[in-house]
Amino acid sequence: MLRFLESMQWVLFIFFTAAYAYQIFYLLVGLWGKQRGGVENAELHRYAAIISARNESAVIGRLIRTLKEQDYPSELLDVIVVADNCTDNTAEVARSAGAIVYERFNKVQVGKGYALDYLFKHIFEEQGEDAYDAFFVFDADNIVDPQFVREMNKMYDTGEYSALTSYRNSVNLADNWVSSGSALWFIRESRFLNNSRMILGSSCHVGGTGFMFSREVMRRNRGWKFHLLTEDLEFTMDSILHGDRIGYCGTAILYDEQPVTFSQSWRQRLRWSKGFLQVFRYYGMALIKRAVRERDFSSVDFTLLLCPFTVLGVIRIVLGLLFVAFGFVTWQSQLSAIAGWAFDIVLAVVTMMALAALTIVAERDHIGATNKELFAYVLSFPIYMLSYMPISFQAIFSKAQWKPIVHKG
Repeated sequence: MLRFLESMQWVLFIFFTAAYAYQIFYLLVGLWGKQRGGVENAELHRYAAIISARNESAVIGRLIRTLKEQDYPSELLDVIVVADNCTDNTAEVARSAGAIVYERFNKVQVGKGYALDYLFKHIFEEQGEDAYDAFFVFDADNIVDPQFVREMNKMYDTGEYSALTSYRNSVNLADNWVSSGSALWFIRESRFLNNSRMILGSSCHVGGTGFMFSREVMRRNRGWKFHLLTEDLEFTMDSILHGDRIGYCGTAILYDEQPVTFSQSWRQRLRWSKGFLQVFRYYGMALIKRAVRERDFSSVDFTLLLCPFTVLGVIRIVLGLLFVAFGFVTWQSQLSAIAGWAFDIVLAVVTMMALAALTIVAERDHIGATNKELFAYVLSFPIYMLSYMPISFQAIFSKAQWKPIVHKG
């Protein structure tokens, strides 16, 4: 039994090392690599900006205004909203701001994925499949930079990408340690993951908002077929398996609103963690097969992204305690393992503080907070990240469902 536990420990160590060693390489590429740009004299394409909103009357008007004020021909950008199971006046606010609005009421099929599918089917039936060259997806609490669509269009016009994601900043990073932890995580992902993938010619990860995809992708999927808890991650994995290339446009800036209470953040990340487990279950083996068969680095990259390391670590701890309880192994052997993990946690805390500090230094021009606040958020970032451990454990047993987060506007 002891040999089994030691073997499991080594397997976890190897996977952890593989998962984070290449991300260190990504970090170096993101620091010194040259960001890729699009076509300067790009053809102007026709787009639809899609927004799924549930009781978002406080914020949706602001997003629509920033889309209407884009430095891009207004006749080439339609703003379309699906007011999903709303009990407030989201639909009226969106219409008054100039959006095309559909209202949906379905208490059985709940969630953003179902709302998007409903909306795309209406667009195809009423306007045809060729009405738009591509589609943007936004959350109602977003704000977009005036150059967002023009910059994304430059990258899309290269013809290299079936989907694109953008630079994800935050409107409320400086509110408190909870919002700053989430905001720094997304900024880090933009600069040191997606930007690095783009430089190296690998596919990027589509976030839940501020991304776009081509008409051809929608034709293939016959709308929006992704209904797991993390439908954006599911979309990414499906695209990778179809051989699509997902790009990153770092000059297209989106501002997202982060949760400001720990309970909201916990609930949101519990859904994400459960969604990761769902996507790994449905797509993990197919990604591994593609990685081996096609020698596709993107498949390797996203297999490691999906791999539930925290779950495996928890299983290892529980097995060790059970084996001790039944007398299969000694307390001394397991205490030694726990001591090693304690050292690893201390090292992880220092590493996460360094990563937060590096993100702040590299992206200081994009971060609106005082130096005193940023110093405090560097210290609190490991707390935010380590809270993923109990969240990931709860996700194993939880029946997490999509629930809206109240936005203050």
